Amino acid sequence: MTATPLVCLPFAGAGASFFHPWEALAGEGLRIVAPQPPGREWKLVEEPYRDAAEAAAGLLPEVLEQVGDAPEVALFGHSLGAVLAYELAQLLAARSGTAVARLFVSGSPGPWTRRPVRATGLGDAEFLARVGEFAGYSHAALADPEMRELILPTLRADVEMHENYVPSTDRPLPAPITSLHGRDDALVTADQAAEWSKATSGAFELVELAGGHMYLTEDTPAVLRVVEDALAVR
Repeated sequence: MTATPLVCLPFAGAGASFFHPWEALAGEGLRIVAPQPPGREWKLVEEPYRDAAEAAAGLLPEVLEQVGDAPEVALFGHSLGAVLAYELAQLLAARSGTAVARLFVSGSPGPWTRRPVRATGLGDAEFLARVGEFAGYSHAALADPEMRELILPTLRADVEMHENYVPSTDRPLPAPITSLHGRDDALVTADQAAEWSKATSGAFELVELAGGHMYLTEDTPAVLRVVEDALAVR
């Protein structure tokens, strides 16, 4: 069986390494592909994106290189990663040669819904408190002053990109979408997660999993089971 590439896009402030442990947990039917956005990890010195459509276009060449000659590809993104995955899926769907098997969006309202309370433009302390309040989660590195100084510019850029996001097209994605939602998510409601049904001309499924907004940090196998079942690759 040829493994289906699963292109994984990170949430705000995170990088490709977040998905590296997924490689050992995924079944033989999945191949984890994690493109690295600039401004983090080994691309720390590169200027981060502040526009989701530009980010998707910039990541596309790396995605195509890693996907290779696979006949179809699936995409997964959480929170900010959901809208990046959506923009990438639209770009891939417009190309010939590689079909989009399915888009998995996680912890995200529909692409046309904006968050009413924003963090962009706040001072450092208030910004970090607001972001932590949004996610119900704070990366341990932010507690270290030196690491925080390195991470903060990219985190700010990511949050700005997410809060100012406007879809690049109103055209429904010609591929099925699965929206994953943590039952105790205080940031995104189940109804908002279901809004993704309007973003596809294909099938739609809403899957509720245990946990809050960052549920995927607690039970990765459950996430991968949803992906593998939807793609029928187990």
